[in-house]
Amino acid sequence: MSKTIIISNRLPLKISLEDDQLRVTPSVGGLATGLKSFHKDGDSIWIGWSGLTKEEIPDHLEDEVKEKAKAEDCVAVNLTEQEVEGFYYGFSNRTIWPLFHYFMEYTEAEYNFWETYKQVNIKYAKEVLKYYEEGDRVWVHDYQLLLVPKLIRDEEPEAIIGFFNHIPFPSYEVFRTLPWRESVLEGMLGADLIGFHTYDYERHFLSSVSRILRYQVDFNEITLPERIVKVDSFPMGIDYKKFEEAALNHFRGSEDEQSELQRRLDLHLEATPDAKLILSIDRLDYTKGIANRIRAFEYFLEKYPEFIEKVRLVMLAVPSRSNVPQYQRLKREIDELVGRINGKFSTVSWTPIWYFYRSMPFDNLIDLYTSCDIALLTPIRDGMNLVAKEYIATRTDHTGVLILSEMAGAAHEMNEALIINPNNFEQIALTLKQAINMPKEEQIERNKILQKRLKRYDVEKWAKDFMSALINTEDNRRSFESIRISPKVAEQLIEDYKSSEKRVLFLDYDGTLVDFVDKPEDARPDQELIDLVTQLNDQKNTDVVIISGRDKETLGDWWKGTSIELISEHGAWMRQKNCEWELSENVKNEWMDAVRPVIESFVDRTPGTFLEEKNYSLAWHYRKADPELGEIRANELSNTLKGLVSNRGLSVLAGNKVLEIKSSGVNKGKASSKKLVGHNYDFIFAIGDDWTDEYMFEELPKKSYTVKVGIKKTSANYYVNDTKRVREILKSFLDE
Repeated sequence: MSKTIIISNRLPLKISLEDDQLRVTPSVGGLATGLKSFHKDGDSIWIGWSGLTKEEIPDHLEDEVKEKAKAEDCVAVNLTEQEVEGFYYGFSNRTIWPLFHYFMEYTEAEYNFWETYKQVNIKYAKEVLKYYEEGDRVWVHDYQLLLVPKLIRDEEPEAIIGFFNHIPFPSYEVFRTLPWRESVLEGMLGADLIGFHTYDYERHFLSSVSRILRYQVDFNEITLPERIVKVDSFPMGIDYKKFEEAALNHFRGSEDEQSELQRRLDLHLEATPDAKLILSIDRLDYTKGIANRIRAFEYFLEKYPEFIEKVRLVMLAVPSRSNVPQYQRLKREIDELVGRINGKFSTVSWTPIWYFYRSMPFDNLIDLYTSCDIALLTPIRDGMNLVAKEYIATRTDHTGVLILSEMAGAAHEMNEALIINPNNFEQIALTLKQAINMPKEEQIERNKILQKRLKRYDVEKWAKDFMSALINTEDNRRSFESIRISPKVAEQLIEDYKSSEKRVLFLDYDGTLVDFVDKPEDARPDQELIDLVTQLNDQKNTDVVIISGRDKETLGDWWKGTSIELISEHGAWMRQKNCEWELSENVKNEWMDAVRPVIESFVDRTPGTFLEEKNYSLAWHYRKADPELGEIRANELSNTLKGLVSNRGLSVLAGNKVLEIKSSGVNKGKASSKKLVGHNYDFIFAIGDDWTDEYMFEELPKKSYTVKVGIKKTSANYYVNDTKRVREILKSFLDE
């Protein structure tokens, strides 16, 4: 039976060493909590780091660490101190983390970090491959393991792989500054399904793939030579029941069961029953906007002094990455800000900020969530922000006000909260005043809607939706495999070829016999290709026809000295074996003077594009243009030209990064059909890569072997991945 393999930087459990004894405790992280039931209820294993470095584990306890992990259906990856330093504290948190959160000034592009990151990703992938069996599904998590999907794919090409990125993905303009940008994108594209929290992150990723790797992007699908990658957004939820029930139990408890923190909160509430507690909870991280939040609170007290002694900011900062310099500086800055503001505004009976710099047990978090009237969460950039959802889940009487930064992923689905710009102190101050004065009826109305949504789309639903989408990619792949030229199909193809008495091969050129290049004139055939096609053409009772959209001068120059039959400009010109070029169709070109200026205006407005003028057609190439602008302009030009040429017997063909205007009566289907007249071919083979070849696939007899290069919608009977595979098939046709 197939299983799911979950891979993340850390395991969903923490293994610690105390007095030479190993202690295992559940992890409280969002991912661990979110996938706990999915992991336990299903047939799955979880691969990740235990939290202890190789140097920290005594030799006699190494096997016990593995056994402790195994007891929880986990596999512990063993990392050295040097690997943790370079992989986690280095590249993950000093390169990827700041860059993906738009803190470019903190980004350190150290080559040594990158090398360690690669090696550790290889270590994780190798661990997965030890346990992988055919039919298993693999789910890779987060920015620490961006290279793992491709590393697994390289060894197991048929594996079903999902990847989920839990932090933002930056815009192309930011991402392209990463020196190893191509490797990171290729690593992620090893997956069949790539998930993000919001559509914005998804859009940024697709833009980077399109602009940097130049892969075809259609809506949320990326077409690779051998498969299609689906990209989608799945906003992560929380374990809603856990927080709701914890809040209910909190209120059911007796006074004797109260925590020390709750007693302090109650004393404040009793002393000042009309005062409001404003909650601030974050990891201590520069992305969370904590320093700005404190300054905005100071501005609020200055602008609205009537709230002095009427509000208190209860601020919990959980220690994080304390050995990274930026975090050390941030800690000092926050300490100084809190001290200054408390010194500035404090009275005998009131301190404006209660500041806690420590981790808190779950029960204390519930104390804070249930006691504070307002939650003020103002990250400068945040992948999701589950604290916002947790706060709302604990408000069992439906009161409370959530103020949330628009830069948090959660803001996209929590519109009933008060949404603010975290850099706008004036807006934050006004919103705090609005929250303090908000009637209970309005609070309840807003929170009921939020709670209903969060309860419905909880973390289990998130996991199920992602896995369901991953399974769908498997089904989509099967629909393509029915026409892939597999070894078995290739065997039959070769047998039919060699047993035939008279055969013809129609070969498209660009994208079929050679790869696409930025400059069309650089696609000249190499000697190996010339020799291969010539040998095929020299076989007994074999006709090879290169059928291309190229102009006759270029095609004739490239294949001069050969007797290969050439059809150029989609069928306008034909050069039969050992003959001169002749016009195949009665076509005219006087229309070109009227159309040329229109295309030239698009060349002027679209950098990287150019006009190619053939004898009887005009082609606008946009391969080197910005991908998004190129597609917009191509659509605009296509519509313009269709209106211009509709009554002139002309048609507009959309090829691979090219628009071509030519006579409607000229196409590869008509040209290939004419070639069949008078010949009794018992083997017909046609191969091409774009829409212009579809005419040929549709016109040729049903018994023909029609083959598309690349995974695309087609009327061809079969497909192959790339030009390399095309040449392999053609070589197999040669006599042994």
